[in-house]
Amino acid sequence: MTVVLVLLGGALGAPLRYLTDLLVQSRHDSVLPWGTLSVNVSGSLVLGATAAAVSTHGAPGWVLTLVGTGFCGALTTFSTFGFETVRLVEDGSWSEALANVALSIAAGLGACAAGWALVAALG
Repeated sequence: MTVVLVLLGGALGAPLRYLTDLLVQSRHDSVLPWGTLSVNVSGSLVLGATAAAVSTHGAPGWVLTLVGTGFCGALTTFSTFGFETVRLVEDGSWSEALANVALSIAAGLGACAAGWALVAALG
């Protein structure tokens, strides 16, 4: 059953990541990978909210498997973040690479904490 939940969540998260990345990136004329940043931050928000729902409000554990592992796992991408950051460095865009790392970490952690806080406060 666990594998089915991960597959279902991933089947929704993967195409959403692809389409969101295309949409966001097409609206920016910048070397910064805004599409990847947006899916990683939004996935962090959803993961924080889902984890809080399970931890503080008694939502069933399978919800975290479906949404956290499946959906958010497919929506977010550390490998693409790493690849795009290395590509920026190789292209000589050191400040943009540093900005990408700082923005990704700060916004991702902040979004996860905000998602948790929001759902926990609904109490």
